[in-house]
Amino acid sequence: MTSPDPTPKLYQLVGPDGTRYSSPDKGTLGGYRKERRYGRLDCKAARRALATGRGYEQQRVFFADEAAAIAAGYRPCAVCMPEAYKAWKTKG
Repeated sequence: MTSPDPTPKLYQLVGPDGTRYSSPDKGTLGGYRKERRYGRLDCKAARRALATGRGYEQQRVFFADEAAAIAAGYRPCAVCMPEAYKAWKTKG
């Protein structure tokens, strides 16, 4: 009989200052480092990009929340967060 692994799973997230850190909690938003874009984990555009196998996964980052993504310099995704994207676009 094997005993359960006492080491909790850690997730790699990006903090407000843009640095990566380990967290016992999963991120609530995903991002694409190359274009500094963040969105929902179930985003159709991100899933499509991941399915192509063209390196999107290596550029994928995760955030604890929207405030961390914005503070790290990322913008909302136009596909899965259209209202937040419109608000961001009118500010810029």
